[in-house]
Amino acid sequence: MPRPVLIAIVGIDGAGKTTLARQLARDLAEAGVPAAYYENAGGRPVISRIARAFGRADGPALLGRGGNLLAEATIRWLAIARTVLGARLGGRVAVMDRYAYCQYAAIRTRGQRGERLARLAYRLFPRPDVVCYLAVDPAEAQRRVELRGIDREELAYLCAADAAYRGLPEFAGFTVVDAHGSPDEVRAAVRGAALPTLRANRTVTLPRRG
Repeated sequence: MPRPVLIAIVGIDGAGKTTLARQLARDLAEAGVPAAYYENAGGRPVISRIARAFGRADGPALLGRGGNLLAEATIRWLAIARTVLGARLGGRVAVMDRYAYCQYAAIRTRGQRGERLARLAYRLFPRPDVVCYLAVDPAEAQRRVELRGIDREELAYLCAADAAYRGLPEFAGFTVVDAHGSPDEVRAAVRGAALPTLRANRTVTLPRRG
């Protein structure tokens, strides 16, 4: 089975990862490219809801910092394994909402240990062909999270998360996309970052223009 084409959309909470990843997968499918959207979240909202059901404030309060980190890393590992396997078996381009880099950044943001072990666990997975980092001002990201009305993020946490991503050794290979533009502008930028790789890949056939 050929190695699937992997396109990862990463960034801090509120950057627009899910929206952009869904749109890219849809755009590619409508253009005749077999593509599918995959979410690779760490399960923080789910863990938080379980914690509140047990009368605890959040995951760390229920599981401890180390236990919460292990739970998130395991959930994300399983999600990525499903993504890679599904894309390989289905012969589809995988448009991924988050990837292993999100786990490394989360560990750094919280000032925790465990990045080395996380990298050992995630090294099983291939490096994405394209990684788009949606760059957004943390204050704007916080405003978007508030409008979403599902959860909340502290501004200091979002600033630390942005710095964590930018400090990753892989960041130099990311395509940085300005996420402050209009939805169409950001969408076009993400699509433009992915197309050269798709055109160069012999397992993907792009439809002729005309």
